[in-house]
Amino acid sequence: MASAHVTDSAGEESRASWTPLLAIFFAQVLMSINVTALPISLSGMIESFDATPTEVSTGIVTYGLVVAALVMTGAKLGQKFGWVVVFRVVIVVFAAAMVLMFLAPAVWVMITAQALAGASAAIIVPALVALIAENYRGEQQATAVGSLGSARAGSGVTAFLLGGILGTYAGWRPVWMILTALAVVVFALSFKLRSDTADRSVVIDVVGALLIGVSVVSLTLGFNNLNDWGAFLASDDAPFSVLSVSPALLLLLVGVVLGQLFFVWTRHRVRLGRTPLISLDVVGSKSERSAVYALFVVVALEAALNFTVPLYIQVVQGNTPLATSVAMIPFNLTVFVAAMVVVRFYKRFSPRTIALTSFLLTTAALVWLAFVVTNNWETVATIVGLIVFGAGQGALVTLLFNVLVTSSPKHLAGDVGSLRGTTQNLASAVGTALAGAMLVGVLGLVFAANMASSSLPESLRRDSGLDNVNFVSNDDLRAALRSTSATPEQIDDAVRINSDARLRALKIGLLAFAAVSALAIVPVRNLPAFDPREIPDPKPRETV
Repeated sequence: MASAHVTDSAGEESRASWTPLLAIFFAQVLMSINVTALPISLSGMIESFDATPTEVSTGIVTYGLVVAALVMTGAKLGQKFGWVVVFRVVIVVFAAAMVLMFLAPAVWVMITAQALAGASAAIIVPALVALIAENYRGEQQATAVGSLGSARAGSGVTAFLLGGILGTYAGWRPVWMILTALAVVVFALSFKLRSDTADRSVVIDVVGALLIGVSVVSLTLGFNNLNDWGAFLASDDAPFSVLSVSPALLLLLVGVVLGQLFFVWTRHRVRLGRTPLISLDVVGSKSERSAVYALFVVVALEAALNFTVPLYIQVVQGNTPLATSVAMIPFNLTVFVAAMVVVRFYKRFSPRTIALTSFLLTTAALVWLAFVVTNNWETVATIVGLIVFGAGQGALVTLLFNVLVTSSPKHLAGDVGSLRGTTQNLASAVGTALAGAMLVGVLGLVFAANMASSSLPESLRRDSGLDNVNFVSNDDLRAALRSTSATPEQIDDAVRINSDARLRALKIGLLAFAAVSALAIVPVRNLPAFDPREIPDPKPRETV
C-alpha cells in the first residue's frame, strides 16, 4: 500500500503526494457527471427508448433514492471491510453500470443501471471523506476537502457541456462511455491510496438501516410528488388517497415518524453498548447541528435555482438544452472557483464569519435577481446575480462540510461522509419539489387574479386548457388558442396575462428563496470560531 505521509529527520511531517487525491477527486467527478448528465439527456433517452418523460425520469429518481437510502449502511461496510478495498469494488460496479447505460436497449435497463450506480455511490460518498482523513493532514487536508466541493461544481460545467454538445451532435450515449473510461482511471489511481485496516468487529445495524432507508425514501417520494399528487388534498393524478388526503403528505408524515424512530433506536443501541448505524457524535454539538441545517438549506437553494433556470429557459423561452448549459456555465464556474478559494480564508477568518458572509451573498443575489429578472435569463444583470449566488453557495458547501469533518475524530470520518450524502440528496429533492410547487402555486394565484380582471370569457379559458395553470411558452399558448374561437385580440390578451403571471411568479419565488437564505443566518451563528483545517485524531500518529 502506498504511503501518503513520511517523517523527516527533524520529526516534522513532509507534504504528502497529491496523487492519492486524484483518485478521490475523479471519483467525485464520476458521480457528479452521471447525475448531472441524466436530465440533460432526457429528450434523447425518450426518443431512443420510445418511452414517456415520466418513465425516463424514474432513472433519475432511482439514483437519488438509492444513494440517500443506503449511504449510512455504505459507511459501515467501508469500516468493516476496509475503505480502499470497498472503494475499488464499488468503482468496478459503477463502471459496469456506466457500460449498461451506454448499451441500454430499453428504459428498464437504464433504470437498473442507475440503481447500480446509486448503490455504488452510497459507498463512494462516505469513502471519499474517510480516505481524505487517512491520506492528508493540516492545510493539505483542508484543500483536499475543498476539492470535493470544487469537483462537484466543476463536474456540473463539464456535464452541461458534454451533455449539450454530444447530445446535439452525437447522441446521449457517448457520455456514459466517457464515464466508463474515467472509472477505469479511478480504479488504477486507487492503488495509490492509503487506508486503515478493516475492522471485522463492526456490526451493521439492520433495523437502523431499514428505518433510515424507508424514512429517506418516503420523504423523497413525498416531496417529489407534491405537485402531481397534491400538497394537501389528493389530486386526480394521485395513485390513492386516504380520506381525500394526498399520498404525498402521508409519505412525508411516515418519513418524519420513521426518522424520529431511527434516532430513538440509535440511542437505544448506544445505551446497550452496541454499534449504531451512524454515531450521533457527529451531530452531538450545537455547532455540528447548525452546520447540518445550513448545509441542507444551501443545497436546497441550489436545487431550487437549478430547477428554476432550466424551467424558464427551456419551457418559457422554448430554447434547447444546450442554451441551458451555456446559461448555467457562469454560475457553475463560480461555484467551482469559490469552493477551491475559500480554504485560503481559513487562517484569517472563522467558520462563523465566512458562513455569515456567504449567506449574505446568496441572500443579496436572490433579492437582486428578484428585482432585475425578466423573461430572458441571458441579460447581464441576471448573470451577475447568478455569479454572486454561486460565490456564496460554493464557499458554503465546502466550509460547512469541512466544519463537520473537523469536528469529529478521524474514525468517524465515514459517518460524516454518510451524513453529508443523506443531507445533500434529501435537500436536493426538497429544494426541487418545493420550488416547483411554490412557483406553480403562485403562478395559479396570479393568473387567476389577472384572468378575473380581463375581458376573456370563461368558455375560452376552459376550451384552451387555461384553467389547468402551468408554465407554458407564449408560442405554445398561441398555438392552443388558435384552435379555439379566440379572436386575435383575445389571443394577445391571454399571452400578455400569461407572460405577466410567469414573471411575477418568478419574482415572488426568488424573494421566497432569499427569505430562506436569510433565515439560515440564525443557525450559522452557532458555528465555531476555530481554524477548521484538520480532522482530530485521538490516537498518536504513527510514522511510516
